[in-house]
Amino acid sequence: MSPSRLLAKIIVKIARTPFPKPIQCLINKLYVKIYDIDMSEYIPEDPCEYKTLNDLFIRQKKYIEFYEDKEIVVSPSDSEVIADGEIENDIVYQVKNKPYSIKELIPYDVDLNGGYFINLYLSPRDYHRFHVPIDMQILKATFIPGDLKPVKPKFLEKELVFPKNKRVVLECQDIEGKIFYFVAVGAMIIGKIVMNFDERLSKDYPQITTFEYKEPISLKKGDELGRFEFGSSILLFFGPEHFKYLNQKEYVEVGDILGEIY
Repeated sequence: MSPSRLLAKIIVKIARTPFPKPIQCLINKLYVKIYDIDMSEYIPEDPCEYKTLNDLFIRQKKYIEFYEDKEIVVSPSDSEVIADGEIENDIVYQVKNKPYSIKELIPYDVDLNGGYFINLYLSPRDYHRFHVPIDMQILKATFIPGDLKPVKPKFLEKELVFPKNKRVVLECQDIEGKIFYFVAVGAMIIGKIVMNFDERLSKDYPQITTFEYKEPISLKKGDELGRFEFGSSILLFFGPEHFKYLNQKEYVEVGDILGEIY
């Protein structure tokens, strides 16, 4: 077992263990203080009411506002936009000056040249549930086993991680009938990815495993799509003549406008 996997198992045990309430309360309050989390945005607000550290990590927001225009793509999560840009020759960027091929990330042929990519980094202080960015159908979902390396931007500047880490790729179709891809990337520590529409994707498989849906799964913008349990990134890929990027902020909250489809 690799050191990262061993560490993950230890942290998983700690994070999911309900300690006696005074100890758990101390652990939770310390986590909130270290990461400067505004608990007034969440239900419940009191850190001591969460039975485990993992429960605190996947806490729910009281209210999320989503832009209602059907052509608008919103951020699926609270996150830092660490890279975005046009896709050329199947090449995208993990962060600035760190290119890789989409073929390394998605294990089947995709036609995205001339399209657009967006990389979203969720830090330990962020809300770790993620939502549907636009009305869509999921055509297939692919689980890809891999490492659990850190996805902090500073680490991403040194090493290629996205094409190596555990991830789930969703092939989606929007209201214009065009295909885009939603990629949830696991990270250091637990690295668990939960997709609410298919519990099979929460399991770890030893090989690439694809689930194709004969009847596509229809989801509405703002629906809770899934969650991460510690450390994560979300990557969005749109095809050519499909998407216009509108966001001007380095940090976006779930529901903020990223762009529009056409």
